Amino acid sequence: MQAVKPGSKPLFTGPEWTFELLETARDAIEAIALEDLGLDVYPNQIEIISAEQMLDAYSCVGLPLMYQHWSFGKHFARDEALYRTGRQGLAYEIVINSNPCISYNMEENTMAMQTLVMAHAAFGHNHFFKNNYLFQQWTDAAGIHDYLAFAKNYIAACEERYGLSAVEEVLDAAHALQAQGVFRYGRPPKPTIQEREAMQRVREGHESAMSLLDLWTDATLGRDKRAASDFDAEASSRRKRMNLPQENLLYFLEKHSPVLEPWQCEILRIVRMLAQYLYPQKQTKVMNEGCATFVHYYIINKLFEQGRLTEGAYMEMMHSHTNVVLQPEFDDPRYSGINPYALGFAMMQDIRRICETPTEEDREWFPDFAGDPDWRRVMREAWANYRDESFIQQFLSPHLIRKFKLFTLADDSEQSHLIVSQIHNRSGYKAVRRDLAKSYDLAYLEPDIQVTDADLKGDRKLKLTHHVRDGIHLAEEDSEEVLRHLRRLWGYDVNMDAVENRTI
Repeated sequence: MQAVKPGSKPLFTGPEWTFELLETARDAIEAIALEDLGLDVYPNQIEIISAEQMLDAYSCVGLPLMYQHWSFGKHFARDEALYRTGRQGLAYEIVINSNPCISYNMEENTMAMQTLVMAHAAFGHNHFFKNNYLFQQWTDAAGIHDYLAFAKNYIAACEERYGLSAVEEVLDAAHALQAQGVFRYGRPPKPTIQEREAMQRVREGHESAMSLLDLWTDATLGRDKRAASDFDAEASSRRKRMNLPQENLLYFLEKHSPVLEPWQCEILRIVRMLAQYLYPQKQTKVMNEGCATFVHYYIINKLFEQGRLTEGAYMEMMHSHTNVVLQPEFDDPRYSGINPYALGFAMMQDIRRICETPTEEDREWFPDFAGDPDWRRVMREAWANYRDESFIQQFLSPHLIRKFKLFTLADDSEQSHLIVSQIHNRSGYKAVRRDLAKSYDLAYLEPDIQVTDADLKGDRKLKLTHHVRDGIHLAEEDSEEVLRHLRRLWGYDVNMDAVENRTI
Protein backbone atom coordinates (compact mmCIF):
# COMPACT_ATOMS: atom_id res chain seq x y z
CA MET A 1 0.00 0.00 0.00
CA GLN A 2 1.47 3.36 -1.08
CA ALA A 3 1.21 6.53 0.97
CA VAL A 4 -1.03 9.17 -0.54
CA LYS A 5 0.71 12.32 -1.75
CA PRO A 6 -0.06 15.79 -0.34
CA GLY A 7 -3.07 17.48 -1.87
CA SER A 8 -5.12 14.31 -1.94
CA LYS A 9 -8.79 14.19 -1.11
CA PRO A 10 -9.61 14.22 2.66
CA LEU A 11 -10.62 10.93 4.20
CA PHE A 12 -13.82 12.54 5.50
CA THR A 13 -15.34 15.99 5.69
CA GLY A 14 -18.08 15.84 8.32
CA PRO A 15 -18.41 14.72 11.94
CA GLU A 16 -20.58 11.66 11.26
CA TRP A 17 -18.92 8.29 10.87
CA THR A 18 -19.89 5.29 8.78
CA PHE A 19 -18.31 1.87 8.61
CA GLU A 20 -17.07 2.64 5.10
CA LEU A 21 -15.32 5.80 6.33
CA LEU A 22 -13.85 3.90 9.28
CA GLU A 23 -12.40 1.30 6.91
CA THR A 24 -10.92 3.98 4.65
CA ALA A 25 -9.35 5.78 7.62
CA ARG A 26 -7.99 2.54 9.04
CA ASP A 27 -6.26 1.72 5.74
CA ALA A 28 -4.64 5.17 5.61
CA ILE A 29 -3.48 4.86 9.23
CA GLU A 30 -2.15 1.36 8.60
CA ALA A 31 -0.03 2.53 5.68
CA ILE A 32 1.79 5.06 7.86
CA ALA A 33 2.00 2.78 10.90
CA LEU A 34 3.51 -0.17 9.04
CA GLU A 35 5.48 1.42 6.22
CA ASP A 36 6.72 4.61 7.87
CA LEU A 37 6.97 3.82 11.59
CA GLY A 38 7.69 0.13 10.99
CA LEU A 39 5.19 -1.07 13.57
CA ASP A 40 4.46 -4.78 14.03
CA VAL A 41 0.87 -5.38 15.09
CA TYR A 42 -1.65 -8.13 15.67
CA PRO A 43 -4.62 -8.27 13.27
CA ASN A 44 -7.14 -5.64 14.34
CA GLN A 45 -10.75 -6.17 15.38
CA ILE A 46 -12.42 -2.78 15.87
CA GLU A 47 -15.86 -2.77 17.49
CA ILE A 48 -18.21 0.18 18.02
CA ILE A 49 -20.00 0.10 21.38
CA SER A 50 -22.51 2.23 23.31
CA ALA A 51 -21.91 4.15 26.53
CA GLU A 52 -23.60 1.40 28.56
CA GLN A 53 -21.40 -1.23 26.95
CA MET A 54 -18.34 0.90 27.73
CA LEU A 55 -19.45 1.09 31.37
CA ASP A 56 -19.85 -2.67 31.35
CA ALA A 57 -16.30 -3.03 30.00
CA TYR A 58 -15.07 -0.70 32.77
CA SER A 59 -16.57 -2.94 35.44
CA CYS A 60 -14.80 -6.03 34.03
CA VAL A 61 -11.34 -4.39 33.72
CA GLY A 62 -11.80 -4.10 29.97
CA LEU A 63 -11.94 -7.82 29.24
CA PRO A 64 -14.38 -9.06 26.55
CA LEU A 65 -15.64 -11.96 28.69
CA MET A 66 -15.76 -12.21 32.45
CA TYR A 67 -17.30 -14.41 35.10
CA GLN A 68 -20.02 -12.94 37.34
CA HIS A 69 -19.23 -11.36 40.68
CA TRP A 70 -21.04 -8.76 42.79
CA SER A 71 -18.02 -6.41 42.75
CA PHE A 72 -18.33 -5.93 38.98
CA GLY A 73 -21.93 -4.83 39.39
CA LYS A 74 -20.89 -2.46 42.16
CA HIS A 75 -18.30 -0.85 39.88
CA PHE A 76 -20.85 -0.59 37.08
CA ALA A 77 -23.40 1.14 39.33
CA ARG A 78 -20.82 3.60 40.63
CA ASP A 79 -19.42 4.51 37.19
CA GLU A 80 -22.89 4.76 35.66
CA ALA A 81 -24.08 7.13 38.40
CA LEU A 82 -21.00 9.34 37.94
CA TYR A 83 -21.40 9.32 34.15
CA ARG A 84 -25.14 10.05 34.14
CA THR A 85 -24.69 13.00 36.52
CA GLY A 86 -21.84 14.47 34.50
CA ARG A 87 -19.16 13.94 37.16
CA GLN A 88 -17.15 11.45 35.09
CA GLY A 89 -16.55 11.04 31.39
CA LEU A 90 -15.89 7.82 29.52
CA ALA A 91 -12.83 6.75 27.59
CA TYR A 92 -12.93 7.18 23.83
CA GLU A 93 -11.74 3.60 23.53
CA ILE A 94 -10.60 0.46 25.34
CA VAL A 95 -8.07 -1.90 23.81
CA ILE A 96 -7.37 -5.51 24.78
CA ASN A 97 -4.08 -7.37 24.68
CA SER A 98 -5.23 -10.21 22.47
CA ASN A 99 -4.68 -11.76 19.06
CA PRO A 100 -6.58 -10.44 17.17
CA CYS A 101 -6.28 -7.15 19.05
CA ILE A 102 -9.77 -5.95 20.01
CA SER A 103 -10.45 -2.20 20.20
CA TYR A 104 -13.76 -0.88 21.54
CA ASN A 105 -14.58 2.58 20.16
CA MET A 106 -17.42 4.70 21.55
CA GLU A 107 -20.27 5.18 19.12
CA GLU A 108 -20.63 8.81 20.32
CA ASN A 109 -17.18 9.67 18.88
CA THR A 110 -17.05 11.94 15.86
CA MET A 111 -15.29 10.65 12.77
CA ALA A 112 -12.23 12.70 13.69
CA MET A 113 -12.08 11.05 17.13
CA GLN A 114 -12.67 7.59 15.64
CA THR A 115 -9.62 8.20 13.43
CA LEU A 116 -7.54 9.39 16.37
CA VAL A 117 -8.42 6.48 18.65
CA MET A 118 -7.80 3.93 15.89
CA ALA A 119 -4.28 5.29 15.48
CA HIS A 120 -3.83 5.35 19.27
CA ALA A 121 -5.24 1.96 20.21
CA ALA A 122 -5.40 -0.25 17.12
CA PHE A 123 -1.80 0.53 16.17
CA GLY A 124 0.01 2.21 19.09
CA HIS A 125 -1.17 -0.01 21.95
CA ASN A 126 -1.38 -2.98 19.60
CA HIS A 127 2.32 -2.72 18.67
CA PHE A 128 3.30 -2.32 22.32
CA PHE A 129 1.29 -5.36 23.42
CA LYS A 130 2.79 -7.53 20.71
CA ASN A 131 6.43 -6.50 21.13
CA ASN A 132 7.14 -5.54 24.74
CA TYR A 133 9.06 -8.29 26.53
CA LEU A 134 6.80 -8.30 29.61
CA PHE A 135 3.71 -9.07 27.55
CA GLN A 136 5.60 -11.68 25.53
CA GLN A 137 6.86 -13.35 28.69
CA TRP A 138 3.74 -13.25 30.85
CA THR A 139 0.70 -13.21 28.55
CA ASP A 140 -0.79 -15.39 25.84
CA ALA A 141 -2.54 -13.01 23.47
CA ALA A 142 -3.74 -15.83 21.22
CA GLY A 143 -5.20 -17.88 24.06
CA ILE A 144 -6.80 -15.26 26.32
CA HIS A 145 -10.23 -15.43 24.63
CA ASP A 146 -10.47 -19.19 25.10
CA TYR A 147 -9.29 -18.92 28.70
CA LEU A 148 -11.83 -16.20 29.51
CA ALA A 149 -14.60 -18.34 27.99
CA PHE A 150 -13.44 -21.30 30.07
CA ALA A 151 -13.31 -19.18 33.25
CA LYS A 152 -16.80 -17.77 32.71
CA ASN A 153 -18.33 -21.19 31.97
CA TYR A 154 -16.45 -22.96 34.75
CA ILE A 155 -17.49 -20.52 37.46
CA ALA A 156 -21.08 -20.54 36.17
CA ALA A 157 -21.07 -24.36 36.38
CA CYS A 158 -19.67 -24.20 39.93
CA GLU A 159 -22.44 -21.80 40.94
CA GLU A 160 -25.04 -24.20 39.61
CA ARG A 161 -23.47 -27.23 41.27
CA TYR A 162 -22.23 -25.85 44.61
CA GLY A 163 -24.39 -22.75 45.08
CA LEU A 164 -23.87 -19.06 44.48
CA SER A 165 -22.85 -18.23 48.04
CA ALA A 166 -20.15 -20.95 48.16
CA VAL A 167 -18.57 -19.73 44.92
CA GLU A 168 -18.88 -16.09 45.94
CA GLU A 169 -17.10 -16.80 49.21
CA VAL A 170 -14.09 -18.21 47.39
CA LEU A 171 -14.07 -15.38 44.84
CA ASP A 172 -14.28 -12.74 47.58
CA ALA A 173 -11.23 -14.21 49.28
CA ALA A 174 -9.32 -14.64 46.02
CA HIS A 175 -10.04 -11.06 44.94
CA ALA A 176 -8.82 -9.78 48.31
CA LEU A 177 -5.49 -11.53 47.70
CA GLN A 178 -5.29 -10.76 43.98
CA ALA A 179 -2.48 -8.21 44.31
CA GLN A 180 -0.40 -10.90 46.05
CA GLY A 181 -1.35 -13.54 43.47
CA VAL A 182 1.25 -12.86 40.80
CA PHE A 183 4.75 -14.05 40.03
CA ARG A 184 6.97 -10.97 39.83
CA TYR A 185 10.42 -12.29 39.12
CA GLY A 186 10.17 -15.51 37.14
CA ARG A 187 7.86 -17.95 35.47
CA PRO A 188 5.87 -20.25 37.76
CA PRO A 189 7.07 -23.83 38.03
CA LYS A 190 5.58 -26.09 35.39
CA PRO A 191 2.92 -28.50 36.73
CA THR A 192 3.69 -32.18 36.83
CA ILE A 193 2.04 -34.61 34.40
CA GLN A 194 -0.28 -35.74 37.19
CA GLU A 195 -1.25 -32.14 37.96
CA ARG A 196 -1.95 -31.36 34.31
CA GLU A 197 -4.14 -34.46 33.96
CA ALA A 198 -5.98 -33.65 37.19
CA MET A 199 -6.59 -30.02 36.17
CA GLN A 200 -7.93 -31.22 32.83
CA ARG A 201 -10.39 -33.54 34.61
CA VAL A 202 -11.56 -30.61 36.74
CA ARG A 203 -12.08 -28.44 33.66
CA GLU A 204 -14.02 -31.14 31.87
CA GLY A 205 -16.13 -31.90 34.94
CA HIS A 206 -14.96 -35.51 35.15
CA GLU A 207 -13.08 -35.43 38.43
CA SER A 208 -12.87 -38.89 39.94
CA ALA A 209 -13.06 -39.82 43.59
CA MET A 210 -9.28 -39.47 43.88
CA SER A 211 -8.61 -36.21 45.70
CA LEU A 212 -6.49 -33.63 43.97
CA LEU A 213 -5.20 -32.67 47.37
CA ASP A 214 -3.04 -35.78 47.25
CA LEU A 215 -1.45 -34.46 44.09
CA TRP A 216 -1.12 -30.88 45.21
CA THR A 217 0.21 -31.55 48.69
CA ASP A 218 1.84 -34.92 49.19
CA ALA A 219 3.02 -35.48 45.60
CA THR A 220 4.05 -31.88 45.03
CA LEU A 221 5.98 -31.78 48.25
CA GLY A 222 7.67 -35.08 47.47
CA ARG A 223 6.54 -36.47 50.82
CA ASP A 224 6.28 -40.10 51.68
CA LYS A 225 3.43 -40.65 54.14
CA ARG A 226 5.50 -43.34 55.85
CA ALA A 227 8.26 -40.84 56.53
CA ALA A 228 6.25 -38.47 58.69
CA SER A 229 8.87 -38.43 61.41
CA ASP A 230 11.56 -37.30 58.94
CA PHE A 231 9.24 -34.61 57.60
CA ASP A 232 8.51 -33.17 61.06
CA ALA A 233 12.16 -33.24 62.04
CA GLU A 234 13.50 -31.09 59.20
CA ALA A 235 11.82 -27.71 58.90
CA SER A 236 14.41 -26.47 56.44
CA SER A 237 13.94 -29.53 54.26
CA ARG A 238 10.19 -29.04 54.44
CA ARG A 239 10.46 -25.45 53.27
CA LYS A 240 12.76 -26.48 50.48
CA ARG A 241 10.33 -29.09 49.20
CA MET A 242 7.54 -26.53 49.30
CA ASN A 243 9.65 -23.98 47.40
CA LEU A 244 9.46 -21.53 50.26
CA PRO A 245 9.57 -18.62 50.62
CA GLN A 246 6.79 -18.07 48.06
CA GLU A 247 5.66 -14.60 46.95
CA ASN A 248 2.52 -15.77 45.11
CA LEU A 249 0.01 -16.40 47.87
CA LEU A 250 -2.78 -17.61 45.58
CA TYR A 251 -0.44 -20.10 43.91
CA PHE A 252 0.64 -21.48 47.29
CA LEU A 253 -2.95 -21.81 48.47
CA GLU A 254 -3.99 -23.46 45.22
CA LYS A 255 -1.29 -26.11 45.60
CA HIS A 256 -1.16 -26.62 49.35
CA SER A 257 -4.36 -25.57 51.12
CA PRO A 258 -5.51 -28.46 53.37
CA VAL A 259 -9.20 -27.56 53.11
CA LEU A 260 -9.96 -26.43 49.56
CA GLU A 261 -11.81 -28.72 47.20
CA PRO A 262 -10.46 -29.17 43.64
CA TRP A 263 -13.07 -26.82 42.18
CA GLN A 264 -12.11 -24.14 44.70
CA CYS A 265 -8.44 -24.53 43.77
CA GLU A 266 -9.36 -24.06 40.13
CA ILE A 267 -11.15 -20.80 40.97
CA LEU A 268 -8.00 -19.55 42.72
CA ARG A 269 -6.06 -20.46 39.62
CA ILE A 270 -8.48 -18.51 37.41
CA VAL A 271 -8.18 -15.39 39.57
CA ARG A 272 -4.39 -15.51 39.70
CA MET A 273 -4.07 -16.23 35.98
CA LEU A 274 -6.10 -13.11 35.18
CA ALA A 275 -4.11 -11.10 37.72
CA GLN A 276 -0.91 -12.25 36.02
CA TYR A 277 -2.32 -11.38 32.60
CA LEU A 278 -2.99 -7.80 33.72
CA TYR A 279 0.23 -7.39 35.73
CA PRO A 280 2.42 -6.17 32.81
CA GLN A 281 -0.02 -3.33 32.20
CA LYS A 282 0.58 -2.08 35.74
CA GLN A 283 4.32 -2.00 35.04
CA THR A 284 4.14 -0.18 31.70
CA LYS A 285 1.54 2.58 32.10
CA VAL A 286 3.94 5.40 31.15
CA MET A 287 5.53 3.49 28.28
CA ASN A 288 2.32 2.01 26.90
CA GLU A 289 0.43 5.30 26.88
CA GLY A 290 3.51 7.18 25.73
CA CYS A 291 3.94 4.80 22.80
CA ALA A 292 0.27 4.99 21.77
CA THR A 293 0.14 8.79 22.16
CA PHE A 294 3.31 9.27 20.12
CA VAL A 295 2.00 6.96 17.40
CA HIS A 296 -1.35 8.76 17.07
CA TYR A 297 0.36 12.16 17.14
CA TYR A 298 2.79 11.16 14.40
CA ILE A 299 0.11 9.56 12.24
CA ILE A 300 -2.43 12.40 12.40
CA ASN A 301 0.29 14.91 11.53
CA LYS A 302 1.34 12.75 8.57
CA LEU A 303 -2.25 12.47 7.41
CA PHE A 304 -2.62 16.24 7.63
CA GLU A 305 0.60 16.76 5.66
CA GLN A 306 -0.75 14.41 2.99
CA GLY A 307 -3.97 16.38 2.72
CA ARG A 308 -6.02 13.49 4.10
CA LEU A 309 -7.47 15.53 7.01
CA THR A 310 -9.40 18.80 6.89
CA GLU A 311 -8.22 21.65 9.09
CA GLY A 312 -11.33 21.25 11.23
CA ALA A 313 -10.72 17.56 11.84
CA TYR A 314 -7.04 18.18 12.55
CA MET A 315 -7.85 20.92 15.10
CA GLU A 316 -10.36 18.65 16.83
CA MET A 317 -7.75 15.90 17.09
CA MET A 318 -5.05 18.26 18.36
CA HIS A 319 -7.43 19.72 20.93
CA SER A 320 -8.07 16.22 22.31
CA HIS A 321 -4.37 15.36 22.17
CA THR A 322 -3.45 18.52 24.09
CA ASN A 323 -5.96 17.69 26.83
CA VAL A 324 -4.60 14.17 27.11
CA VAL A 325 -0.96 15.24 27.57
CA LEU A 326 -1.71 18.18 29.88
CA GLN A 327 0.48 18.21 32.98
CA PRO A 328 -1.09 20.50 35.61
CA GLU A 329 1.22 22.43 37.92
CA PHE A 330 1.47 21.26 41.52
CA ASP A 331 -0.79 24.08 42.74
CA ASP A 332 -3.43 23.48 40.05
CA PRO A 333 -6.71 22.02 41.43
CA ARG A 334 -6.49 19.37 38.68
CA TYR A 335 -3.07 18.16 39.84
CA SER A 336 -3.03 14.49 40.89
CA GLY A 337 0.60 13.55 40.32
CA ILE A 338 2.55 13.10 37.12
CA ASN A 339 0.30 12.41 34.15
CA PRO A 340 1.57 9.15 32.55
CA TYR A 341 0.39 10.36 29.13
CA ALA A 342 2.33 13.60 29.53
CA LEU A 343 5.54 11.98 30.76
CA GLY A 344 5.40 9.08 28.30
CA PHE A 345 4.71 11.26 25.26
CA ALA A 346 7.35 13.80 26.28
CA MET A 347 9.97 11.05 26.63
CA MET A 348 9.12 9.62 23.19
CA GLN A 349 9.37 13.07 21.63
CA ASP A 350 12.64 13.62 23.47
CA ILE A 351 14.16 10.40 22.16
CA ARG A 352 13.40 11.55 18.63
CA ARG A 353 14.92 14.98 19.39
CA ILE A 354 18.09 13.41 20.80
CA CYS A 355 18.44 11.31 17.66
CA GLU A 356 17.78 14.14 15.21
CA THR A 357 19.23 17.26 16.87
CA PRO A 358 21.33 16.25 19.90
CA THR A 359 23.05 18.78 22.14
CA GLU A 360 26.42 18.23 23.78
CA GLU A 361 24.57 17.39 26.97
CA ASP A 362 22.57 14.72 25.11
CA ARG A 363 25.76 13.21 23.64
CA GLU A 364 27.24 13.02 27.12
CA TRP A 365 24.19 11.36 28.66
CA PHE A 366 23.12 9.16 25.76
CA PRO A 367 26.22 8.25 23.72
CA ASP A 368 24.59 5.06 22.39
CA PHE A 369 21.86 6.75 20.36
CA ALA A 370 22.42 10.54 20.36
CA GLY A 371 22.63 11.53 16.70
CA ASP A 372 21.40 8.14 15.45
CA PRO A 373 19.54 8.88 12.19
CA ASP A 374 17.22 5.89 12.68
CA TRP A 375 15.10 7.23 15.54
CA ARG A 376 12.29 4.83 14.65
CA ARG A 377 14.50 1.82 15.39
CA VAL A 378 15.74 3.38 18.65
CA MET A 379 12.17 3.93 19.77
CA ARG A 380 10.95 0.46 18.77
CA GLU A 381 13.82 -1.12 20.69
CA ALA A 382 12.96 0.96 23.75
CA TRP A 383 9.31 -0.06 23.53
CA ALA A 384 10.32 -3.72 23.30
CA ASN A 385 12.96 -3.98 26.02
CA TYR A 386 11.94 -1.84 29.00
CA ARG A 387 9.25 -1.29 31.61
CA ASP A 388 8.43 2.05 33.25
CA GLU A 389 11.06 1.89 35.97
CA SER A 390 13.96 0.88 33.72
CA PHE A 391 12.77 3.08 30.83
CA ILE A 392 12.84 6.21 33.01
CA GLN A 393 16.17 5.17 34.48
CA GLN A 394 17.71 4.83 31.01
CA PHE A 395 15.99 7.50 28.89
CA LEU A 396 14.87 10.44 31.07
CA SER A 397 17.09 13.34 30.03
CA PRO A 398 18.23 16.43 31.98
CA HIS A 399 16.32 18.43 29.37
CA LEU A 400 13.02 16.82 30.43
CA ILE A 401 13.87 17.00 34.13
CA ARG A 402 14.19 20.76 33.71
CA LYS A 403 11.05 20.95 31.56
CA PHE A 404 8.94 19.09 34.14
CA LYS A 405 10.63 21.00 36.99
CA LEU A 406 11.31 17.78 38.88
CA PHE A 407 12.86 17.64 42.31
CA THR A 408 13.03 15.11 45.16
CA LEU A 409 11.42 15.45 48.57
CA ALA A 410 12.98 13.38 51.36
CA ASP A 411 10.10 12.17 53.53
CA ASP A 412 11.83 11.10 56.73
CA SER A 413 9.55 10.30 59.66
CA GLU A 414 12.30 11.39 62.05
CA GLN A 415 12.35 14.90 60.60
CA SER A 416 9.74 17.53 61.49
CA HIS A 417 9.69 18.97 57.95
CA LEU A 418 9.93 17.71 54.38
CA ILE A 419 13.37 18.29 52.90
CA VAL A 420 14.14 19.07 49.25
CA SER A 421 17.07 16.71 48.84
CA GLN A 422 17.62 16.96 45.06
CA ILE A 423 16.82 19.62 42.47
CA HIS A 424 17.11 19.78 38.69
CA ASN A 425 20.74 20.79 38.41
CA ARG A 426 23.86 18.97 37.24
CA SER A 427 24.54 17.32 40.59
CA GLY A 428 20.92 16.28 41.05
CA TYR A 429 19.90 14.90 37.63
CA LYS A 430 20.88 11.29 38.30
CA ALA A 431 19.33 11.26 41.76
CA VAL A 432 16.07 12.80 40.53
CA ARG A 433 15.92 10.30 37.68
CA ARG A 434 16.63 7.40 40.05
CA ASP A 435 13.99 8.54 42.53
CA LEU A 436 11.36 9.05 39.83
CA ALA A 437 12.12 5.62 38.36
CA LYS A 438 11.79 4.07 41.81
CA SER A 439 8.29 5.54 42.13
CA TYR A 440 7.22 3.32 39.21
CA ASP A 441 8.83 0.12 40.53
CA LEU A 442 6.02 -2.18 41.68
CA ALA A 443 8.51 -4.38 43.51
CA TYR A 444 9.14 -1.38 45.76
CA LEU A 445 5.62 0.07 45.83
CA GLU A 446 3.65 -3.08 46.62
CA PRO A 447 3.99 -4.91 49.97
CA ASP A 448 6.57 -7.70 49.98
CA ILE A 449 4.64 -10.51 51.69
CA GLN A 450 5.85 -14.10 51.43
CA VAL A 451 4.83 -17.49 52.72
CA THR A 452 7.78 -18.63 54.82
CA ASP A 453 6.55 -21.82 56.47
CA ALA A 454 3.61 -24.21 56.77
CA ASP A 455 3.75 -27.44 58.77
CA LEU A 456 1.13 -29.63 57.10
CA LYS A 457 1.96 -32.57 59.37
CA GLY A 458 1.80 -30.55 62.57
CA ASP A 459 -0.40 -27.65 63.63
CA ARG A 460 -0.84 -26.56 59.97
CA LYS A 461 -0.23 -22.94 60.93
CA LEU A 462 0.60 -20.79 57.92
CA LYS A 463 3.41 -18.31 58.54
CA LEU A 464 3.84 -15.15 56.48
CA THR A 465 6.57 -12.56 56.58
CA HIS A 466 6.11 -8.93 55.59
CA HIS A 467 9.42 -7.31 54.65
CA VAL A 468 8.91 -3.72 55.77
CA ARG A 469 10.56 -1.05 53.63
CA ASP A 470 11.48 2.36 55.04
CA GLY A 471 9.49 1.70 58.20
CA ILE A 472 6.16 1.65 56.31
CA HIS A 473 3.90 -0.99 57.86
CA LEU A 474 0.60 -2.29 56.54
CA ALA A 475 -2.58 -0.56 57.61
CA GLU A 476 -3.75 -2.67 60.54
CA GLU A 477 -7.44 -2.71 59.65
CA ASP A 478 -6.86 -3.59 56.00
CA SER A 479 -4.25 -6.24 56.69
CA GLU A 480 -6.47 -7.95 59.26
CA GLU A 481 -9.35 -8.02 56.77
CA VAL A 482 -7.14 -9.63 54.12
CA LEU A 483 -5.79 -12.14 56.67
CA ARG A 484 -9.38 -13.10 57.42
CA HIS A 485 -9.85 -14.09 53.80
CA LEU A 486 -6.53 -15.92 53.86
CA ARG A 487 -7.61 -17.96 56.90
CA ARG A 488 -10.80 -18.88 55.05
CA LEU A 489 -8.78 -20.33 52.17
CA TRP A 490 -6.17 -22.00 54.37
CA GLY A 491 -8.59 -23.38 56.96
CA TYR A 492 -6.19 -23.05 59.90
CA ASP A 493 -4.40 -20.31 61.82
CA VAL A 494 -2.43 -17.74 59.84
CA ASN A 495 0.01 -15.28 61.35
CA MET A 496 2.21 -12.62 59.77
CA ASP A 497 5.46 -11.27 61.15
CA ALA A 498 6.97 -7.96 60.12
CA VAL A 499 10.69 -7.75 59.42
CA GLU A 500 12.32 -4.33 59.04
CA ASN A 501 14.17 -4.04 55.79
CA ARG A 502 15.60 -0.55 55.34
CA THR A 503 16.17 0.56 51.75
CA ILE A 504 18.74 2.98 50.48
